[in-house]
Amino acid sequence: MGQLYLICVGKLKNKNYREIESDFTKRMNPSLQVIEVKSCAENPDKESEVVLKKISDLSKKSKAKIILLTEDGEKYSSLKFSKYLEELMGQSNDIFFCIGGAAGHGEKLLELADGKLSLSPLTFPHKLARLIIVEQLYRAQTISSGHPYHNE
Repeated sequence: MGQLYLICVGKLKNKNYREIESDFTKRMNPSLQVIEVKSCAENPDKESEVVLKKISDLSKKSKAKIILLTEDGEKYSSLKFSKYLEELMGQSNDIFFCIGGAAGHGEKLLELADGKLSLSPLTFPHKLARLIIVEQLYRAQTISSGHPYHNE
């Protein structure tokens, strides 16, 4: 089975948020690896280079799928997102979800992306968006496996 990655521009500094994120990542199968890359002073093209280098380093064996979290991305219900994730897992061994910096994603990353995902029509701070996508990835897996988490 494939590997899921969440690449985030910037660090999650709040200990409480890190604990919540860790709780969900520990439960996941396949595992979710969260990777933080340094923010480049709101230079999305430079951040894009760093993100693409990280993706290249981690996915040497196969063509990775790159999904960008962005406000103009596709909006899914949790059930439809679960099906979407299953489709992605069937197409690639490595799936990268990317949260850009404050200025968004750079042009090169936008060009190479396989998809865009919006968490909501609402705007969230990065630290909350990060927790939401981690929880939704976990929820998607529980839906696929028939685990009761989604219906609790």
